[in-house]
Amino acid sequence: MTISPIKPLFTAKSVSTGGRNGTSKAEDGTVSVTLSVPKEMGGPGKPGTTTPEHLFATGYAACFGGALDFAAKQHKKDATGAEITCAVSVGPRDAGGFGIAVKMTVTDKAMPTAELKELVQEAHEKICPYSHATRDNVQVEFDVQGA
Repeated sequence: MTISPIKPLFTAKSVSTGGRNGTSKAEDGTVSVTLSVPKEMGGPGKPGTTTPEHLFATGYAACFGGALDFAAKQHKKDATGAEITCAVSVGPRDAGGFGIAVKMTVTDKAMPTAELKELVQEAHEKICPYSHATRDNVQVEFDVQGA
């Protein structure tokens, strides 16, 4: 697979200290979180903290929603009411180390399911930068629920 270079329009920069039991914050101050390893992974699961998986899920859901809306507008359709739920799981890989898997649920009761599926496919294959970044590296599964 060939990497397709980009012409940066915006660059977000964050600094993390302490890994999964530390802090992470955007350089411009817009995001600041305290991290903790969840109990399911053998950590303390401190209240009021988050994980890298939460951050990835939040970013991917928001980005995919934008990509879906962009695809819909190209076809003179409206997907602004679509709800994107992104579940990111982390666990050991058969090949060693750890990996993530994504399950994305896209719901829009204002659009027929077949039409919504086509737009989701287009957003995933052609538009969303998170989808491009995960392709052939992360298992991404979709559940599409329209009218």
